[in-house]
Amino acid sequence: MKKIYNPNPSEWDEILKRPTKTVADIEGTVFSVFEAIQNKGDEALKAYTQQFDGVALGERVTVTIDELKEGIALVPAELKEAIQIAKSNIEKFHIAQKTERLYVTTSEGVQCWQEKRPIQKVGLYIPGGSAPLFSTVLMLAIPAKLAGCKEIILCTPPNKEGKIHPAILFAAHLCGVNKIVKAGGIQAIAALTFGTESVPKVYKIFGPGNQYVTVAKQLATRYGVAIDMPAGPSEVLVVADDTANPVFIASDLLSQAEHGADSQVILVTTSEKLMLAVEKEVEAQIQELPRKEIAQKAIENSKLILMPSNEEALKLINEYGPEHFIVCTSDDNFYIDGIENAGSIFLGNYTPESAGDYASGTNHTLPTNGYTKNYSGVNLDSFMKSMTFQKISEKGIKNLGKYIEIMAEAEGLQAHKNAVTVRLNALKNDN
Repeated sequence: MKKIYNPNPSEWDEILKRPTKTVADIEGTVFSVFEAIQNKGDEALKAYTQQFDGVALGERVTVTIDELKEGIALVPAELKEAIQIAKSNIEKFHIAQKTERLYVTTSEGVQCWQEKRPIQKVGLYIPGGSAPLFSTVLMLAIPAKLAGCKEIILCTPPNKEGKIHPAILFAAHLCGVNKIVKAGGIQAIAALTFGTESVPKVYKIFGPGNQYVTVAKQLATRYGVAIDMPAGPSEVLVVADDTANPVFIASDLLSQAEHGADSQVILVTTSEKLMLAVEKEVEAQIQELPRKEIAQKAIENSKLILMPSNEEALKLINEYGPEHFIVCTSDDNFYIDGIENAGSIFLGNYTPESAGDYASGTNHTLPTNGYTKNYSGVNLDSFMKSMTFQKISEKGIKNLGKYIEIMAEAEGLQAHKNAVTVRLNALKNDN
């Protein structure tokens, strides 16, 4: 990991760059795949799955009932129990986010209210390449089901035999997914965007992915499909001082580094002693990882940053806007009160980021690449729309009408004014 000592604010932009390709490097490929899926549907979906993943899908691109039963039977009992425990905690946290109808009488005779309704058709993208993220099924399908979405379509890459990982199948079935599509990458996002013979077109697409998936999701918005957020390669930033355990910190950094070569992990600290201890621990722990080669590449893009004070550290962290933010200091409240840009925050020595990834209850689908400055992580409201209603009585239009007329006339919108005037005149005539 690269060690950086007390960087000047003028250097922060360069220091905090993510190790990602630019959109320009990727967009051409994404456009061509989208065009093919739009024009050729399932045929193109199969062709790109063969080209990009080396998998021949055969006649069907969706999981059959028999495949689902076969896969579920392969999931070990202890893993099923763990998934069910996680599901329970995630449900508890997300169902608590439900809100009642908001009802207000803004003035006499004028009633306004807001209600939330589910998005009818949603697509869930589940990464499944180097690591089958069945945990992401829970994070997306549970709030989708709680929100009341009618159609929940899941896309995930198949293995070389054209099969979906059993744990993904179990989690999807447990959470009420309607259809599972054996496709990943750009082609999956395109299929959800346009629809194919086998894949329904959806109204909103959710889920993390690599840089190609992130750009594909952004392109989908040009075709009238909403997305949860730009959620690309994983990242974590840890802020710590001498009260922190370097063994724990190193394990947290490596837990994100093993996601992919383009992941980024950063330690920000006011203690050089801790910084050097963490560096040593990372070097030791990485040797024991089965995904050592992947983690090593991510570590090469990562930083150990020594800052002169908590105040300067916080400024740098808010500038970075980490997806995951771990706080292990003697004054955690300083960071709790001051953090403005972060996806999910983990506090204290015994709160590993892995807990949020799996089973504590919070959602792990979070904005990356600095998008925490303007996006929230996935939550129950992500799967819903707010709709406003109003009803005005005769007395209400009499009281409010003249003000509407004045405002409409001032904007030069005579028909707007007239819509009120005809009603006021009708009420005068009735009297």
